[in-house]
Amino acid sequence: MTEALATPSPRRGFNWVRFLEAYALVFALVLLGAVFGALRPESFLSWANISTMLGSQAVLVVLTMALIIPLTAGDFDLSVASMLTLSAMIIAVLNAQMGYSLLVSMIVAVAVGVVLGIVNAWFILYFRIPSLIVTLGTGTFVNGIVLWMSGSMTISGLDDALTEWVVVRRVAGIPLAFYYAVALCAVIWYFFGYTTPGRRLLFVGRGREVARLSGIRVDRVRLFSLITSSVLAAGAGIMYAGTIGAADPLSGLTFLLPGFAASFLGATSISPGRFNPWGSLVAVYFLVIGITGLTILGIQTFVQNLFYGGGLVLAVALSQLVRKREAQDFT
Repeated sequence: MTEALATPSPRRGFNWVRFLEAYALVFALVLLGAVFGALRPESFLSWANISTMLGSQAVLVVLTMALIIPLTAGDFDLSVASMLTLSAMIIAVLNAQMGYSLLVSMIVAVAVGVVLGIVNAWFILYFRIPSLIVTLGTGTFVNGIVLWMSGSMTISGLDDALTEWVVVRRVAGIPLAFYYAVALCAVIWYFFGYTTPGRRLLFVGRGREVARLSGIRVDRVRLFSLITSSVLAAGAGIMYAGTIGAADPLSGLTFLLPGFAASFLGATSISPGRFNPWGSLVAVYFLVIGITGLTILGIQTFVQNLFYGGGLVLAVALSQLVRKREAQDFT
């Protein structure tokens, strides 16, 4: 009996299926880059093109991070792209038109992000209105504010320091914006995996009633996630203003669909079945490699809509399959 208890249990072998599932998107990214590199090595593999792809998508990465936090808690925030546009416009109006310092303008933009997050949370949590409806409405309302502030015109003349610290200054030839985005991914990864609030957020997303019965203040967690989402969207707006050196009242709205596509596609990678920052980062650059490669090959610009729209539908379907399998394995 003693010998039987002392006998160690056999070790589980390496699970190749799980490994391939977790890193399939990474392999697909490398393969896609290799194919386009072989077809157009002089243009696609040039360092100028690579650094441009890395730097130009930093705003989308930050906006995707803003999305995955409420998504993890089970909420949708459709107002993030509008908040991005409003943030950029606030900086343009205060800094370029009214002469306020860049720092003051940025603080005001972030403060407005906090206010929008609180407004979203109030309607969602107090009136129990679905987050999809609330954030769609507040996002449309914010769009109207942006058009009113700007007179439906692009505002330029921002302080050159913003552009310098976003895209002009480079490390290894890559704009600082890329490093800001990667640093944010690292922070969110640590938050999800190694902090108590992050684990609570994951728990709430898995099942609100179970979380509530376990003593977690679900509404407080959701409030935090919605405010954080709007603040990060405001940060993405600051980066966007620095990227283009101006504020456009409409172009920022185009980030919403790619952001959701990257969020759901990222949920199938690295940590399958869970919205996660590294998977979302890989998803962003998988999508942009495909779009850039096809554009270099001479495909017309409609490929961007095909890639993002098709990618979103496919990503949602795959993430649902992964979640169902994870739930079956858990039970």
